Amino acid sequence: METESTSYWDQIDPSRVPAHVAIIMDGNGRWAKERGLARMYGHQKGVEVLHDIARTAKKTGVKYLTLYAFSIENWNRPAEEVNALMDILVDLIERETVLLMEENARLLTVGDTDMLPPNVKKAFDACMEQTSHNTGLKMIFALSYSSRWEITKMVREVAQSAAAGEVSPDEIDEHFVSAHLSTGLQDIPDPDLLIRTSGELRISNFLLWQIAYSELYFTPRRWPEFTDEDFWQAIVDYQHRERRFGKTSEQVR
Repeated sequence: METESTSYWDQIDPSRVPAHVAIIMDGNGRWAKERGLARMYGHQKGVEVLHDIARTAKKTGVKYLTLYAFSIENWNRPAEEVNALMDILVDLIERETVLLMEENARLLTVGDTDMLPPNVKKAFDACMEQTSHNTGLKMIFALSYSSRWEITKMVREVAQSAAAGEVSPDEIDEHFVSAHLSTGLQDIPDPDLLIRTSGELRISNFLLWQIAYSELYFTPRRWPEFTDEDFWQAIVDYQHRERRFGKTSEQVR
């Protein structure tokens, strides 16, 4: 008798794995608070999960993994928490650089990284340089990121180019816009799947242009308790959907 699979891993179709998965890693602070711990314990636990999920994504066949690590709006949090988060990021990237090299993975960033403290920016810049020739998984950190900031920056730069006669208004179409966003400038494709943890049902100013046709997956799991199995469940759910991109079901079959 055929037995029911005990793991979502067994249900994944390797030929239909999303090339690009983006994750809003939400719920660190609430996870800690629910356990009577300081918020920083949640962020530290979240870093451990990040490491595990990156390896799981590679094993699954994902080519690009974008992680919403710190938004521009997060600068408004208490200074003590922001400073602790910056320290965690430096420690994370210094430890992950060796692992990224071992895994042939490459680090990229999107966001206004000039807002980062010098030591944080230096650590990430060094890791990006060291991993720049790696050809495996592209792990993209969204740092000091805001989609409205990104789009506004792109519009300003295009307007300046148009005013200088370098760009004709007729050249500006959706492909032009995509190519001039921070993702397009680094040849990062739009996400196929966006996962948000912690039960919140919103996008929070993340990759608003790029996720126009992404599949969205929301889970009540807090990020510190998100597991490989949860990731595979999201992949299986994605594979059960029909991506039509405005067409009819008959057209895409």
